[in-house]
Amino acid sequence: MSSDPRLASMSPEELRRAMRALGYRTQADLAGAIGVSRSAVSLWLEGKVGVPRPVAMLLRMLVAAQRRAF
Repeated sequence: MSSDPRLASMSPEELRRAMRALGYRTQADLAGAIGVSRSAVSLWLEGKVGVPRPVAMLLRMLVAAQRRAF
C-alpha cells in the first residue's frame, strides 16, 4: 500500500482550509462544484463521515494546481 499523503483521507480542518483556498464560501458552493449533496459536505466538516479518498485527492490536486498558478 502506498504512503502517498495525497491518498489519505482528509480531516475536517484540512477540508476547511481547502475550501478557503479554492474560494468556496459555503457548503453548498463546494457541494455543487464537486457534485455531492450539501449534507454530505456538512457531515465531512463535522467529522461524522470521512471525506471519500477520491474527493480528498481532487481537492488536494486543485489546491496544488492553484498554488502553482500564482
